[in-house]
Amino acid sequence: MWQAEVRVDLDAVRENVTRLRAGTSAELMAVVKGDGYGHGMLPVARAALDAGATYLGVCTLDEALTLRRAGLTVPVLAWLLAPGLPLHEGVAADVELSAASLDQLREMVEAGRRAGRPARVHLKLDTGLSRGGATAADWPALAEAAAKAQADGEIEVVGLWSHFAYADAPGHPTIDKQVVAFREGVAVAERLGITPRYRHIANSAAILTRPDAHFDLVRAGIAMYGLSPVPGERYGLRPAMTARARVILSKRVPAGEGVSYGHTYITERETTLAVVPLGYADGVPRHASNAGPIELGGRVRRIAGRVCMDQVVLDCGDDPVVAGDVATLFGAGEHGEPTADDWAEAVGTINYEIVTRFGSTRVPRIYDGARA
Repeated sequence: MWQAEVRVDLDAVRENVTRLRAGTSAELMAVVKGDGYGHGMLPVARAALDAGATYLGVCTLDEALTLRRAGLTVPVLAWLLAPGLPLHEGVAADVELSAASLDQLREMVEAGRRAGRPARVHLKLDTGLSRGGATAADWPALAEAAAKAQADGEIEVVGLWSHFAYADAPGHPTIDKQVVAFREGVAVAERLGITPRYRHIANSAAILTRPDAHFDLVRAGIAMYGLSPVPGERYGLRPAMTARARVILSKRVPAGEGVSYGHTYITERETTLAVVPLGYADGVPRHASNAGPIELGGRVRRIAGRVCMDQVVLDCGDDPVVAGDVATLFGAGEHGEPTADDWAEAVGTINYEIVTRFGSTRVPRIYDGARA
């Protein structure tokens, strides 16, 4: 018997990857950072590769090395790298690394020397996100240094890449500006002798809305998990994660009773309260207090009072609710249950955060689908 669980449908992941691949001639990178957006990095990576992904993308070196230790041999790109990391271990494991500055490039050259093989590098250009990547002013020097290091046999430049700031708002003027800036940056690198196999800027939103930005490789993140990157659009994607728990206690209380910490919810009449054993230690946002939607007994109800570390309370009125009944926080929405999008709207965040919160918790993940 289970108390609370997160179920992940790997068939949904495969279907989503298949759908995304059908819309592009580029290769597809499955982004599995953040423990696969809370879905489990290794099972999701294998499902995506089954469906035709050819690349894996992560943030950290540790994530990349975990994929390698699990026996996954496809290309893996790691792109968030602090100074002083043992990059030579990544190079030895054939992990591709992202460089956005001369200092990072120097570290990768040295890592290649220590590993006894050239580091495989993607040069990142900042085209307008103002986050990672070399600025337009610094890009020529980075590209020139990379071209020299490649000519000396110290690195192999595998890719040139960037990231959109506003692709989730189709038609936003920054999108065209970033595509132009990326093309110009690629042209600068090519004039300096860098002609890598991969050019990539398209994230999930751009995969779905900007085929002109697909280039040689696209990076599927949130869409692979069945959640749309564009508010109000579904694109035929099927959410893969369901979070649910069993009611542990049901009791009648009179009108005027305060519920949970701080009594931010007061019962208006005699009612049935149900205690559901999931809280902010399990991924439920505390901002969902008096707001988070949960399906129980065929009806969607709002959390009554504050979210606690381990539990929430639902006001069920006169409905017949008993201990052991299943309360569904979110799922695919196919049976009337809330979705991650519903939760995001209720607490003022994005669907990415909702599912990722459930990634590293005490709640067990159960996998469904073929080869689960």
